[in-house]
Amino acid sequence: MDLELALIVLITITLVGATVNGALGYGFSSTTVPVALVFFTNRILNPGLVLIEVVINIYVVLINWRSIPNIWRKVLPVLLGLAPGVILGTFLLFWINPGWLKLVTFVIILPLILLQAAGIRKPIRSIWKFGIPFGAGVGVLYSVTTISGPLLAVKFNNQGLVKQDFRAAIGLIRISLSSLTAITYYQIGLYSAESIQLLPYIIPSVLIGIPIGAFLIRQMDPETFRRVCMSADVWFVGFGLSRVFIDLSLLTSPLAYSVLLMVVIIDFYLLHQYFTKLNIFRQPEVRTPL
Repeated sequence: MDLELALIVLITITLVGATVNGALGYGFSSTTVPVALVFFTNRILNPGLVLIEVVINIYVVLINWRSIPNIWRKVLPVLLGLAPGVILGTFLLFWINPGWLKLVTFVIILPLILLQAAGIRKPIRSIWKFGIPFGAGVGVLYSVTTISGPLLAVKFNNQGLVKQDFRAAIGLIRISLSSLTAITYYQIGLYSAESIQLLPYIIPSVLIGIPIGAFLIRQMDPETFRRVCMSADVWFVGFGLSRVFIDLSLLTSPLAYSVLLMVVIIDFYLLHQYFTKLNIFRQPEVRTPL
């Protein structure tokens, strides 16, 4: 595959991902990874993204630090479960065939993003009983895919956190998650020249995209912006899933793109449901003159 094209796509999609992250406090990896995996394997892409995310998550925590006293008890069980999950996930990344790992990545993250897009809300009552195994699961998912935002967003949206507390909770978990993963990757020897060489193409996109996202979120309804971002993620994952079916010879083209079509149809339905609730599809009331 043309390396120049791959790098152009990487620069573009990391700019989009950084913009989403700047607006929502998460979303960098869940936007970047589905597209970037078409051009790079997890073993090459993940180490570079994890290093970038350490810095991004430090930034998120610093700008929301006043909310940490409000949320630390809720995130503590999740933090305790991260380390074993990260260790297990890193070994899976090392052992599993790259092509099949891409398939697993897409299959896992697609329903998570659709759950977010559907706005599922179900309060979680037992924080400790659910938190530690949840943290372990997040650790496995993140160390294999560098994606955790959709899963964390579903959890903390369901706990009813306000905007700043929500960002602080996600930032605190993700700074621990990315730091633990970066250390574990180093210990197992996953960093390579190919991974490090991606950083100069990603860093400028992050520096530009995060301020843009922070600006955009002040100009529009945050929930609508989040919903549009989730819709884009769904399309990216659907495309990536179709491509990996072709690469693994599980489906042939154009049949493989029926997966993308199905995902797009589901997303259009969810978009219609969302915007219907906002009443934008209702016809304005016409008053008859007296």
